[in-house]
Amino acid sequence: MDTYINGISYYLPEQTLCNNEINKNFPEWNADKISKKTGIKNRHIAANDEFASDMAIKAANKLFSTYNIDKDKIELLIYCTQSPDYFLPTTSCIMQNKLGLKTSIGAFDFNLGCSGYVYGLSMAKSFIASGMLDNVLFLTSNTYSKFINPKDKSNKTIFGDAATASLISSNKGIWRIDNFVLGTDGRGAENLIVKNNGIRNKIAKGFDIFNESGEFTKNDDNIFMNGGEIFNFTSKAVPSLINSLLVKNNLTLDKIDAFVFHQANKFMLEYIRRKIKIQPNKFIYYLEQVGNTVSNTIPIALKEKCEQRDYQKIVLAGFGVGYSWGGCVLSKV
Repeated sequence: MDTYINGISYYLPEQTLCNNEINKNFPEWNADKISKKTGIKNRHIAANDEFASDMAIKAANKLFSTYNIDKDKIELLIYCTQSPDYFLPTTSCIMQNKLGLKTSIGAFDFNLGCSGYVYGLSMAKSFIASGMLDNVLFLTSNTYSKFINPKDKSNKTIFGDAATASLISSNKGIWRIDNFVLGTDGRGAENLIVKNNGIRNKIAKGFDIFNESGEFTKNDDNIFMNGGEIFNFTSKAVPSLINSLLVKNNLTLDKIDAFVFHQANKFMLEYIRRKIKIQPNKFIYYLEQVGNTVSNTIPIALKEKCEQRDYQKIVLAGFGVGYSWGGCVLSKV
């Protein structure tokens, strides 16, 4: 059974963090330098009392309203987050109640970062293609800003907060979801990690670590990213992913109208684009005003840059924390 994306909506917090504000705290990094390096000028930041589930609920209600969706038709809620409300219960159960969805649906969370949207599509498609369900509500939401130490200028320039909602259905919609390629390499797990607060390190107390020059480097209560290793992983994994994906879908590079990759940062994306030899006019960028919003970047870019365009074939590629990567092809209906 064919499976389709029938609609995408997203929510961005009202509070923002622009490059000029970052420059006030880190005078050595001027606004133009940040923009040139990352491709980001602004990012949205969740308020202190605003959490990932709050944002996901707003994105879902926006989806219902925009596409005139009958909530009673939803049969499964899938939620991708690395910012859950609690260790337990699963946040999707809480959101089922707050969204007013019927109690006869299934609901579960899964923990993935930048590849999360592709993985979520693969799971939604599996439920529908099996004939088990017809309509899946797929939500993504992350508040990485709550994991970033105020002195961590590198991660502050990159990450923003956001939430998205997608309706995945057996009914014909905007795009048909075609074949997937997925991958994992846990050897890179410690290169992008929040060590504390899980079971393994739940007792450990994080503390600021400074190098000999007094510069902040790490705090295990907060997010740590080895940017160089993440870049090396991406530069090797993504070209191979795209090659495998094209083979699996019986396509060639020239048959793809648009490439929507996880919006990590402009420098990394440009490097990958050139390495794969994708034409600039086919490569989608949407991070200047929102930043790297983790599992939200692909659906936001799809909504803003592709929904109203006549792209017949679109390649999606997510990659990052885990290491984890995944891709799929969308076909215009």
